[in-house]
Amino acid sequence: MGGQLFKNFFISILEMLGLAVWVEIVTDFPRCTYYFGPFVNESEAEAAKIGYIEDLETEGSKGLTVVVKRCKPDSLTIYDDSLDFKFDRFPAFSGQTL
Repeated sequence: MGGQLFKNFFISILEMLGLAVWVEIVTDFPRCTYYFGPFVNESEAEAAKIGYIEDLETEGSKGLTVVVKRCKPDSLTIYDDSLDFKFDRFPAFSGQTL
């Protein structure tokens, strides 16, 4: 129990300093970036990433790019809505004819 408590404390320190390791998965569909972690080292993250990949593929995600890296993500899921079809990009048409 004490070992896990120390590990959690250590990970918290690494995360605060931006030195924790994360698994970053970018998907083409849906257009998202996911962060999984934090981990103490790259080998822990490498071992865990397989489960994250399987989960996303099971949910229907396509075109996965996976990177294990040290970072400090601001958000765990980032959805890129810039490619979404928006009705407000087109002018409204009235019933008038020209």
